[in-house]
Amino acid sequence: MIEKKSSSLPIWFFENLLRYEGIGHFVSTRIGGHSSPPYDSLNLSFNVGDDPEKVLKNRKLLAGTLGIPLTNLTTANQIHDGHVKIVSEALRGKGSTDCKGAINATDAMVTNVPNICLMILLADCVPILFYDPSKRVIGVAHAGWKGTLRFVAQNTLKVLREHFGCSPQDIVLGIGPSIGPCCYQVGQEVLSQVEHVFGTRQDCIRNEIIDGTGYFDLWTVNLKQLLQAGIPEKNIEMAKICTCDHPNLFYSYRHEKGKTGRFGAGIVIRKEKGYGRALKK
Repeated sequence: MIEKKSSSLPIWFFENLLRYEGIGHFVSTRIGGHSSPPYDSLNLSFNVGDDPEKVLKNRKLLAGTLGIPLTNLTTANQIHDGHVKIVSEALRGKGSTDCKGAINATDAMVTNVPNICLMILLADCVPILFYDPSKRVIGVAHAGWKGTLRFVAQNTLKVLREHFGCSPQDIVLGIGPSIGPCCYQVGQEVLSQVEHVFGTRQDCIRNEIIDGTGYFDLWTVNLKQLLQAGIPEKNIEMAKICTCDHPNLFYSYRHEKGKTGRFGAGIVIRKEKGYGRALKK
């Protein structure tokens, strides 16, 4: 990934997705917004206890910086599950200005409709952006430990294949900043579920110790799921940036012990030249 400043905001981009003129994408940070501690400062979530007027100002600032209408940002009420929603024109802008309007109970979205910017909100969970340049279809997935165990990444690929005719060989992906295996210590409850779902803890849990805890490697597990679904490894870019290790740059639920904001990751299909001017650098 590379970081570039657009106006006052630092924005991160996947280098592999930057090659495609037909889309724009972004990963925001916590820097440059209006929210007060502990949400300082570019918190994009209405659901964490922040002043909603400040959240709306932050979203307007981000949308303006990216060069897209605020009302084209489309979000979901994420519930750490594996459900995938196909976003139609009728769902454009859901959740853009408040949490009540967000698409209900989903952790992944896909669309082939231009100028709909699919955005997920994050504070340690794994963001995954999908693009099929052949079919001109995009997707986003929010993969925390529960979503990872519910195969949200593979579920997203299944929808891309079955509903849009996408081939895994054509799909290009970015796996963004999230909590890394260096910091994501989990207890016996999670370890047991990992073994139950995958039949092993190998390559999933690192540095397991006698007290019954270990470090969940969400990066590797999601990468393996994508490879098993047929995505070529050369098509996948991994940020390998730990949010818990960089709490001054990204929000981290673990580092802040639950009281913090959310940054965003999003992707959009361009319909006309100049749309989302800051999304392509």
